[in-house]
Amino acid sequence: MADKPHQNLAIIGHVDHGKSTLVGRLLFETGSVPEHVIEQYREEAEEKGKGGFEFAYVMDNLAEERERGVTIDIAHQRFDTDKYYFTIVDTPGHRDFVKNMITGASQADHAVLVVAADDGVAPQTREHVFLSKTLGIETLIVAVNKMDTVDYSEETYKEVKAEVQKLLKQVRFDSDDARFIPISAFEGDNVAEHSENTPWYDGPTILEALNDLPEMSPPTDAPLRIPIQDVYTISGIGTVPVGRIETGVLKPGMNVVFMPSDVGGEVKTVEMHHEEVDEAGPGDNVGFNVRGVGKDDIRRGDVCGEASNPPKVAETFKAQIVVMQHPSVITVGYTPVLHAHTAQVACTFESIDQKLDPKTGEVAEENPDFIKAGDAAVVTLRPQKPLSIEPSGEIPELGSFAVRDMGQTIAAGKVLEVNER
Repeated sequence: MADKPHQNLAIIGHVDHGKSTLVGRLLFETGSVPEHVIEQYREEAEEKGKGGFEFAYVMDNLAEERERGVTIDIAHQRFDTDKYYFTIVDTPGHRDFVKNMITGASQADHAVLVVAADDGVAPQTREHVFLSKTLGIETLIVAVNKMDTVDYSEETYKEVKAEVQKLLKQVRFDSDDARFIPISAFEGDNVAEHSENTPWYDGPTILEALNDLPEMSPPTDAPLRIPIQDVYTISGIGTVPVGRIETGVLKPGMNVVFMPSDVGGEVKTVEMHHEEVDEAGPGDNVGFNVRGVGKDDIRRGDVCGEASNPPKVAETFKAQIVVMQHPSVITVGYTPVLHAHTAQVACTFESIDQKLDPKTGEVAEENPDFIKAGDAAVVTLRPQKPLSIEPSGEIPELGSFAVRDMGQTIAAGKVLEVNER
């Protein structure tokens, strides 16, 4: 299993366009969800009068498990193609999908954008494409879904494709790199096998397109960074912080430090999927035990790194942001909540340094009085309590963040430079 290269995949798109069904279908077609589990969900779905929703149901159940905090073992969301093994980095139906997509941003190397044939580009479609671009998603596969609802019409497919291509151009996403595939996740057309319903389409299936994705080189030679998700106490072992290694390599015997809590020690054991391992790397979800570090010394939002190259802690930091939505305007003094990796910290806009032309990225105005929805800008932010964050030029995996307020994502950004405390 482990000898295949690993890819992280985001499944993005509007909420009702069939993401969950596609994810369930992918897991099913690749044998990642056993037949009996699907059967069980099918029965439950039928009892609830939702026959046919079994794939979506698989995903909803996983989402509920996640709500209950079952984060250590995400093997459920893993599936294999001939060439790669994939981890789906977020269950789409999740309320905070956009936020998770940004804070887990670096997680996704590639994305499948799901657009319903009967609906076309929706507001969320825009937002997700915009974010993919901001977050540096390499390759986009566009699944034009629900072809069964439009009688597999090539005409409709072409209209939706043109609409999405226009959107990709607007955000300067290289649309030549995007693969368009007409599918029905519900019926299975062009997901694992070529469909007789689309004789006019001769491109790859979803699984073939996933197999064709470029291979990513893992950031193993970067400094170790593990954003902490949870801290457990496990009998017989003691305190076990849990997180996903973003960069670098973790081994027993290493001296590590947790920032901004500023405690550390020697790593005694490293566990993955409940088995001890002698080394773990980028993308691995690990639990580990550190000599002398107790449950109350560290918390979610800390970042673990090697003592010789500790995670940075920001007094202030400069960032480039894109404002997605805000009811009025953003001025100096505005203090929303910043979500970066696993941390959530209120941050104050200390200065708005430059307004950028969102199309070209060039400076449009120095020190503007305010910025509003649709604007891109360079700003200086001051965290209200210690926050570990890295410049995206140095460690991109810890350099992106979401700005949230009033229950919505206000902006997405990346860190340009950190003024350490």
